[in-house]
Amino acid sequence: MPTGVALTDARRQLFDAAERVLLRDGVEALTSRAVTAEAGCAKGVLHRHFADFDDFLVDLVRDRAQWIERRDGELRATAGTGSVVANLCTALDDVFDTIVVSILGLTIARDEMRRRLRRDGSHGLPLVREAVRLVAGYLHAEAELGRISTEADIDTLAPTLIGAAHLRYADRETDPPSDEELHRVVRTVLGTALLG
Repeated sequence: MPTGVALTDARRQLFDAAERVLLRDGVEALTSRAVTAEAGCAKGVLHRHFADFDDFLVDLVRDRAQWIERRDGELRATAGTGSVVANLCTALDDVFDTIVVSILGLTIARDEMRRRLRRDGSHGLPLVREAVRLVAGYLHAEAELGRISTEADIDTLAPTLIGAAHLRYADRETDPPSDEELHRVVRTVLGTALLG
């Protein structure tokens, strides 16, 4: 690979390349060489921007976590419109895209990556935490509008919903859950908390 390739935003291009490798070839194929080859740059480019490959992966997780956090305003804006179940299904389908499911698998598989995330104050499973906050924020907004019971234990409903949805998306051997299946999961988890 030529070393003189100019990258206008090397970090973004490397993250995008890593996501393409994950989508096409899976977690096992994600190496620094695969990422830089996909980005069309020399391997040294990655090491100019990151201390090592685990540092790159930690920042990849943070980048995707910020992407989930940015969805918060979009999801809250749907409060009071459409159906609560449909709004949540759309958000869950966005959150649990193939990239997030792959990054979750990567985080579980790489001990050093988890250690670094914990060292930086990140506890629990990254991306899942952000997804729980996303859903909880939306449910609180709907509760204020009277579409979710004010008696609902949202701090329990949100992680339960994320866990149930994640199980449906985590099996990479099959297609994502059907709309009908995802709607059933959301309705079941919300139960009597769902008004109207």
